[in-house]
Amino acid sequence: MIKILIVDDHHVVRRGLAFFLKTQKDMDIIGEAKNGKEAVEMASALDPDIILMDLMMPEMDGIEATRRIKAVHPGIQIMMLTSFSDQDQVVPAIEAGAGGYQLKDIEPDELVKSIRKLLSGENSLHPKATNHLLTRITKKEPPNKIHELTRRESEVLKELTKGKSNKDIASSLYITEKTVKTHISNIFSKLEVTDRTQAALYAVKNQLAWKDE
Repeated sequence: MIKILIVDDHHVVRRGLAFFLKTQKDMDIIGEAKNGKEAVEMASALDPDIILMDLMMPEMDGIEATRRIKAVHPGIQIMMLTSFSDQDQVVPAIEAGAGGYQLKDIEPDELVKSIRKLLSGENSLHPKATNHLLTRITKKEPPNKIHELTRRESEVLKELTKGKSNKDIASSLYITEKTVKTHISNIFSKLEVTDRTQAALYAVKNQLAWKDE
């Protein structure tokens, strides 16, 4: 079962999400929090697989809550589920550690797919969020460290930018999932990124081609 913690300051939103997600046979709503402070406390107490995090909330917003949760529980996946798509919200949320960013007008079935994609290691970003991140990366002009990757690490990164899971990457490159995890860890370290989304965006910015040879 996918253990889900719902965080939103509106009771109706929390109840609506919980009602729908409970209809999924592989999902279990283990808690609801009405602000970021409660989210931090419940994350430690309940150890969810994924947190659906609102952005603007009283006492502690979603960005600060995400930063604190990821600092202590890096394995918990956090998806921002908000009405805001401005760059000023998207970029700080991803930098804080959110692995997904979706808008509240998302279709219910698409939300379910996004949750499963995030937990399987695939990208789960709304197109507007992706565009904002690319714009921010372009402005920052980070040093190109792609050349520091080995040939195999470059191949793994190319597959990662396609949104493939570790299992799919292993199958494509004829290596084990354990080896894929090792390569991805090395990629994160060399590129100085913290998750798959940032690595993929880094590859795009620095023109690492991912088309099949």
